[in-house]
Amino acid sequence: MKLAIAGSTGSIGTQALEVLAADPGRYEVVALAAARNADLLIEQVRTYRPSVVAVTDADACRTVAAACPGVTVVAELADVVADADVVLNAVVGFAGLPVTVETLRRGKRLALANKESLIAAGPVVEPLRAVPGAHIVPVDSEHCALHQCLRSSHDALREVSVLQLTASGGPFRGRTSAELRNVDVSMALAHPTWSMGPKITVDSSTLMNKGLEVIEAHVLFGIPLDRIDVVVHPQSIVHSMVTFTDGATIAQLSMPDMRLPIAYALGYPSRAVVPFGRIDWATLSRLDFEAPDRETFRCLDLAYEAGRAGGGAPAWLSAANEVAVDAFLDGRIAWHAIADVNDATLEHHDGSPVRSVDDVLAADAAARRVARRIVDTRVTPTGTISA
Repeated sequence: MKLAIAGSTGSIGTQALEVLAADPGRYEVVALAAARNADLLIEQVRTYRPSVVAVTDADACRTVAAACPGVTVVAELADVVADADVVLNAVVGFAGLPVTVETLRRGKRLALANKESLIAAGPVVEPLRAVPGAHIVPVDSEHCALHQCLRSSHDALREVSVLQLTASGGPFRGRTSAELRNVDVSMALAHPTWSMGPKITVDSSTLMNKGLEVIEAHVLFGIPLDRIDVVVHPQSIVHSMVTFTDGATIAQLSMPDMRLPIAYALGYPSRAVVPFGRIDWATLSRLDFEAPDRETFRCLDLAYEAGRAGGGAPAWLSAANEVAVDAFLDGRIAWHAIADVNDATLEHHDGSPVRSVDDVLAADAAARRVARRIVDTRVTPTGTISA
């Protein structure tokens, strides 16, 4: 099977290559793509010998081209799609949208780890899923879990009562708003169960990641938002659950290992032969569940609000959150101000519809302008949002 990996030098991309190494001969890597990590990308090219490599950073692109003679080196991420049977979109942020659009437009299977493709551009992506051969298999552990659980349903829209997304609770589970007034970056990046990039790790600490996943699940599976719940599960063993109309709940359980959902998405409908994340049931002592603290972690309800508003609102929230998280990581705002920036930005959403990629780009750009202005003008030197 011919595979293209967009975002091959990031966390998901490198773990995908580990999946390939554990099952040699199953996949042929025909294309790789990255933003700027030229050294690692060159190493990957020499190991997997793809015919096409995409590098978006101009300097890195020239470096890779010089080091990899005989390989077609391009600047557009979407150019990796053409020769692949399966495309893994592991690009971080809004830059991954063209890969999603091009993969579905060409009627190929998309292993999707790029949240923004569905959150910000759901109305654009949805019609492309009707293209013959086009199919999305999610890589996020929660959505991959739901995808596996839903395989037991004959008619999900009729038979599903509730989709239940599990959340680890992040590093601040059980802490009050008052206790989180002085959170620093190192504290927010200390995730108890997962090793992820800084942006998504901060999102986990605010529960914004779970809110965005609610929107993503709504778009991906077509289940109304009022039938999608979030439950905190600190062990991160149950990756999500589906409760059906007959009262049965089916869950997907495994140890926290992103190689399992990656392998599932790449190999679908067949399962991998390597047991990533296998549980030792003799040592698993307990599974705990609790309701999320929506008062302290306000980003969760902001996501539900944006999802219900629809149109460009999810794109506005996603863009605002990227700006706010960047500001926090740069030390310009406090951790608790991330929710304030997101909330204040959503108040400026103009309700414009999203019908095209250009509309999504416009919504994203508008939200970023508003969010940056809010960060710049409403944040005091101590990082507290002013009135």
